[in-house]
Amino acid sequence: MAESIEDRFQTLHEFVRAARSKLDRNVWDYLVGGAETETTLARNRQALDSIALRPRVLRDVSHIDSTSSFLGKPLRIPVLMAPVGALQLFEPGGAGTAGEAARSFGIGMLVSSGTLPNLETTAQKADGALKIFQLYTRGDEGYVEDHFRRALDCGYDALCLTVDTAYLSRRERDIAKRYGLVRRTGPGYGFQAQMSWRDVDRWRGKFPAPFILKGIATVEDALIALEHGIECIYVSNHGGRQLDHGLGSMEVLPEIVEAVGGRARILVDGCICRGSDVIKAIALGADAVVVGRLYVYGLAAAGAAGIVRVMEILEEEIHICMGLLGVTKLAELDKSYVRAAKPIATPHVHSAFPLLDAPGY
Repeated sequence: MAESIEDRFQTLHEFVRAARSKLDRNVWDYLVGGAETETTLARNRQALDSIALRPRVLRDVSHIDSTSSFLGKPLRIPVLMAPVGALQLFEPGGAGTAGEAARSFGIGMLVSSGTLPNLETTAQKADGALKIFQLYTRGDEGYVEDHFRRALDCGYDALCLTVDTAYLSRRERDIAKRYGLVRRTGPGYGFQAQMSWRDVDRWRGKFPAPFILKGIATVEDALIALEHGIECIYVSNHGGRQLDHGLGSMEVLPEIVEAVGGRARILVDGCICRGSDVIKAIALGADAVVVGRLYVYGLAAAGAAGIVRVMEILEEEIHICMGLLGVTKLAELDKSYVRAAKPIATPHVHSAFPLLDAPGY
């Protein structure tokens, strides 16, 4: 009898190992790498590890409810899948396979304009799930409007602009192997550098959908986004893959949440890969978290079933964390459940999975 996926994968780090065994070195480094010295990438993990949890006891936590919603759509856990480019590198079905998993498990997904299959096919695969279309501006106004119109016509719930890629970074894991250089300098990349708040206003005026700005990393830009009527601020440094020597996302999240003051929804990403990471983000004011590399490990390891199994384990970790904190619903979480603490591990992209390289494991 074939081993079930539940038996095969019982910890999240097992997905990391399985994905690494299936992917060639070029694709693996594209997935896990960051910009230049990878300082921002490491700070994402360090920011999470610099937050400790404060448990409360004797509160009857016999029933845990980790469900949530975003933009009116239910979420089984407060997690969305990030708009990862070129998902077809990790599994032939690409974003379509990820969409099947989102629908099956009951989470949301952001679909990148830089992945395959096209946005219409992915929408069909993810039918019923929360779907957000994320655009890189690789053409003129007609290019942008065509993509946004197509997305709304086939049922996407919101539109997302990535705003932290005016220039593409030097990802030296790729450059050193001469992998992906055309992607850094290909046609259309100048349009992203030309984008301004005027463009945001024009597109918001033409398309009746919630707008999300992905790549907000300062209070100043969050406040400007509010002035322009943005419904959702997505706190992100592109997984440490754009500006090197930036702050970790979780380090800037609290001040952005405070400045926004409930006037927009808040998403956050940045090396979130454990249930306790999700709980920390919700406690500090995020409405939902976005995971990238984590779900891609599941995709590469075992397709749609792999992503679903990743989310099942993540859900279990979330439930255990909530119960041990003394809360039964996500709405009960606030900043009283966290405090600053000195991290104990050297941060890197996989430092949340110490058993990956544990001696004798």
